[in-house]
Amino acid sequence: MTDAPKLEPALTTQAATLIAPFAADAPPEFHGPSIDEFFPEVLFTLAGVPVTRIHLIQFLATAAIVLIFWLGTRRMKVVPGRFQSLVEMGLDFVRVNIGEDLLGKKDAQRFLPILTTIFFMVLFMNITGIIPFLNIAGTAIVAVPLTLALVSYVTFIYAGIKKSPKNFFKNSLFPSGVPWPIYIIVTPIELISTFIIRPVTLTLRLLMNMMVGHLLLVLFFAATQFFLIDMGGWWSALAAGSLAFGFVFTLFEILVAVLQAYVFALLTAVYIQLAVAEEH
Repeated sequence: MTDAPKLEPALTTQAATLIAPFAADAPPEFHGPSIDEFFPEVLFTLAGVPVTRIHLIQFLATAAIVLIFWLGTRRMKVVPGRFQSLVEMGLDFVRVNIGEDLLGKKDAQRFLPILTTIFFMVLFMNITGIIPFLNIAGTAIVAVPLTLALVSYVTFIYAGIKKSPKNFFKNSLFPSGVPWPIYIIVTPIELISTFIIRPVTLTLRLLMNMMVGHLLLVLFFAATQFFLIDMGGWWSALAAGSLAFGFVFTLFEILVAVLQAYVFALLTAVYIQLAVAEEH
């Protein structure tokens, strides 16, 4: 019994020697997307703030917005060229289809800078998710969606207070036409839905859509590489299928990127419209 501990290292070495050939012949493993992709390693620090790959993508998207609108509006012509027409088309879309349709021309003019900034910021940050070598949306981490949600939140509260300083919160929490005993139920619901749920839903809707879209694209293209390179042979047929799905979902992700930008700006306009309604 005293020699048993001395035999353990030898037995472990022998077992590893016997298992090694089988492990070498084991089929390759597929490694799917992970939530860790949204927490990349820090590349460097800027004024003490850690900067990751996603932050660089956000900086790039912001620079692209500034550059495109600067080039499109620096030399405005009565008869616009193609690039100016494209920029004006985007601005008119926000002004007419979001601002004026919901707020009317007067209020749309007041809040147009915020609505335009929200729409194009969300759009450009979303679209980086399908650009090669970037491959992740700038809105796939919570900072940008939360910041824009807070901007929307502050804007509609400001609009309501500006419209009716004395009655905005009163009418929001105590809607007219409700019997007084029912306010015990209605007021907490209005408080939660108006002043808590709105920024939370704005943040999570955008964040979750971009995260899920990224995970799906990574899944399909990682599967393509796995079947084609790691497995080979007749598995290449599955690679063609996963590549086709990846291409289809890339097109779908473009639609989602535009739709989420539209929904975010539209809901902001809706909240402003409700805040400046006559009953307030």
